[in-house]
Amino acid sequence: MADKAKATRKRPDIGTLHSVLSPRSVAVIGASRGAGTLGRIILRSLLDADFTGVIYPVNPNADAIMSIKTYPSVQDVPGDIDLAIIVVPAAIVLNVAEECGRKGVRAMVVISDGFRERGPIGGKNENLLRGIARKYGMRLVGPNCMGVINTDPKINLNGTFSRVFPPRGNVAFLSQSGAMGLVTLRHASDLNIGISSFISVGNRADVSTNDMLEYWEKDKATKVILLYLESFGNPRRFARISKRISYSKPIVAVKSGSTPAGSRAALSHTGALATPAIMTDALFNQAGIIRVDSVEELFDLAALLSNQPIPKGNRIAIVTNGGGPGTMAADFAERNGLILPQFKKATADEISAVITRDIRINNPLDLTAGASPQVFEKVLRLLASDPNYDSVLTIFIPPTTMGTSEMAKAIGKAAPAFAENDKSVVCCFIGQHGITEQLGAKRHYVPTFLFPEDAIRAIARATCHGALLEKPIGVIPELNDIDRQAARDLIDRLIENNRRGPFWMASMDVAALLGHYGIRFIETQVATTAKEAGEIAVKMGFPVAVKLNSSTIIHKTDVGGVMLDLRTENEVTEAFTDIEDKLKALGRASEMEGVMVQTMTHGSFETIVGVTQDRLFGPLIMFGTGGIYSELLDDVSTRLHPLTDLGAEELIGSIKMARLFDGFRGAPPSDKKSLVDLLLRLSALVEDMPEIAELDFNPVKVMPVGQGYVIVDARILVTELA
Repeated sequence: MADKAKATRKRPDIGTLHSVLSPRSVAVIGASRGAGTLGRIILRSLLDADFTGVIYPVNPNADAIMSIKTYPSVQDVPGDIDLAIIVVPAAIVLNVAEECGRKGVRAMVVISDGFRERGPIGGKNENLLRGIARKYGMRLVGPNCMGVINTDPKINLNGTFSRVFPPRGNVAFLSQSGAMGLVTLRHASDLNIGISSFISVGNRADVSTNDMLEYWEKDKATKVILLYLESFGNPRRFARISKRISYSKPIVAVKSGSTPAGSRAALSHTGALATPAIMTDALFNQAGIIRVDSVEELFDLAALLSNQPIPKGNRIAIVTNGGGPGTMAADFAERNGLILPQFKKATADEISAVITRDIRINNPLDLTAGASPQVFEKVLRLLASDPNYDSVLTIFIPPTTMGTSEMAKAIGKAAPAFAENDKSVVCCFIGQHGITEQLGAKRHYVPTFLFPEDAIRAIARATCHGALLEKPIGVIPELNDIDRQAARDLIDRLIENNRRGPFWMASMDVAALLGHYGIRFIETQVATTAKEAGEIAVKMGFPVAVKLNSSTIIHKTDVGGVMLDLRTENEVTEAFTDIEDKLKALGRASEMEGVMVQTMTHGSFETIVGVTQDRLFGPLIMFGTGGIYSELLDDVSTRLHPLTDLGAEELIGSIKMARLFDGFRGAPPSDKKSLVDLLLRLSALVEDMPEIAELDFNPVKVMPVGQGYVIVDARILVTELA
């Protein structure tokens, strides 16, 4: 019985999704004569799309709908059924699903709502629905979804309540929202973006985003994958699958909503800085997914990636008939990481030869309002073969002497030259929609954008994606100087002594744990009296810092718990008393567990390093500008655990203040190599000790090259694993 249950839980083969997207027969359970009902709209959608298979309307109260014979129940259908589209009240969905299972239906699309999104009772019914599907080996899309589309002329499936059947193309699209799916299908048709297949996954009781990514990975009709996401099911599996697929098929995603933050999210700098948006950015970055901020950007990129190659570099040429838009586009391009090299002499001479007027040959190139379509075409052909540019943008402002149609035809004629040279070309007819039919034939179509900024943004994102794909993955190095067993024994002992729940490790335990992993923590001793603090300081050597030691007060500076650069024994004892008095005044004297006495150190730069655990994402490692202003500056970057050597380098280089590591205005370069070592050792610590729920190194003072780093303050929250 246990083996049978295990087999039931086994992930279904991706090939089972063919019954969802390529069915030979479809039953519409809940087909209706009622005008405006979903059952009637879905049946009409199937008919209007000219579905190539057999359609079986199911309705116990009608003999025929739209002149098609109906059946009282799915059990009465005479033939086999690949796909059942269920659009009945939620109260009878379970009975209908059971009938489908007994009939041998291979897949169900449950349009009906009233499940998990409605509360606990709906959630229970959704679990029962999933159980029925698994019992009979049926794939389940939804519930609470919009349906599925496949534009393959051999299928012509529109199993949705959208009357829009998009043109055939190479873009696959998944939406978690039915409403957004409806809107975006219309938008895709308006922009002449071809769709290979579409699915609205709804509540994802069975078929998930991960399933569809793996399906589209093998789908020869799909070149680009678009995702509209509201939440993640299994982010770590999502990242692994996406990373693999993104090397051959770009994945573009717009993410709305947020993931649940942990209940301890604000207990440390790291927790406060690791917002849902930052977590999602980290996931998308490591998964190789191009993240956009709006549905409009989603389709802008789809238009580019589905028709043009990914730019091989960030060098762009801009050709326009208006100087102002060209200059603005150039500025926007540079702000988005693109560069505009000036034309080589040979190219400039060739351009001059085809222009009849005396103009300056610069990039951006203003051909002026009088330039003919023939001149534009010749210039574009020259740039298509120029190896000094990776992409070209042409901007056209229709003057009174020339219409857009002639210019569109000219650009379309030049398009094959770009395809031959594997180079991207896009255009902008400022303020005009619908300029599509003359912009190149199939496989040579030139995407058009409403404004230059839209075009530049799409090119920049595609260029970044291309650069990401070229980066080596890196390796997770073996660290042989780590005492894992001693660290394991320490964590186990602390958990045994703190059975009441999560706890912050004492300072000396933190120092011991970090020492087992070769992580450099500043020399620290704890004193419980003012006299003891003074004696420790004398032995340690001046100057020293005195800091509040407390397992409950996280931000010591907020309560006046940090005294720096103390140079005498008397100053140290006074610092102890001063901190004690401040806590008494705040009514928090009981939270003082003495002070930490530390040697003073001066680094060239203060950073913050941290770890936070997310219920869905797992461990996230953060790096950024540190010190007391870390949350104010918000200059941090995150990566999913584990880190590779190259991933650690990239994390360090991705913050805004990264240039300071190389020396700034006379300051010596910082020891970045030692920071890479720190991050890799931290990643190993997190891997070995999953009980670490949150970790904060702030500040980490980075010394000049060759002198390493030192962690000045460290906090580690530990929780017993369930």
